[in-house]
Amino acid sequence: MPEQTEESVAATGHAPGWRQTVRQLLLYGIVGGVQLLADWLCFVLLTWSGMDVIPANLCGRIFGACLGFWLNGQHTFARAGQPSLGRRQAFRFVIGWILTAALSTATIWLVDRFAGLGWAQASKLGIDGAIALLGFLLSKYWIFR
Repeated sequence: MPEQTEESVAATGHAPGWRQTVRQLLLYGIVGGVQLLADWLCFVLLTWSGMDVIPANLCGRIFGACLGFWLNGQHTFARAGQPSLGRRQAFRFVIGWILTAALSTATIWLVDRFAGLGWAQASKLGIDGAIALLGFLLSKYWIFR
């Protein structure tokens, strides 16, 4: 297999496997940070206004998901010459989102139930950050492939 140069990567949009994965992981982390902050701020504002943690968490996750789907599809997992945001990707994204949102919501509900709202608000960033690793794998190998 011929070695890829920076010019060939620029021309094809494909970096060697490990470099591409590192690049994607870094971009996913940046997008995820923006997404996580938007999700968390929405959750905190809604719970401060009196909304229960379950619908507030789901609203925050939907807001963050829309932002993340667009940014990751356009930048993180985009390939030269191939559409990155089509119906197939959207359908797969929704399925992955449902799975990760259910895991996040159940975990945050348990924290709220046993430790209180303050702990649920404080732990949301860590919980969703850990779940983001699962989201990266789903995005790289299933949603945007």
